[in-house]
Amino acid sequence: MCLAIPAQIVELEPSDMARVRVGESSTFLTASTMLLPEPPKVGDYVIVHAGFALHTLTEQEAQDSLAAFRELAQALEEEKVG
Repeated sequence: MCLAIPAQIVELEPSDMARVRVGESSTFLTASTMLLPEPPKVGDYVIVHAGFALHTLTEQEAQDSLAAFRELAQALEEEKVG
């Protein structure tokens, strides 16, 4: 199964690359921005899949998606324990 995750651009790098942070964690990834329709800015939220930023999100959309992932993870953990 493949998963696309919301992340925030924290730094733009040369050659259409960006350093992104996943949620509020200390997890950082490098993602290509070459597939985005508009040039990204630091602070933008994007959907990242397989190392590519595919789509720009609003902050609210990103937070909603991250909340849904947290709820799913919690439900799966409760299912394993229960």
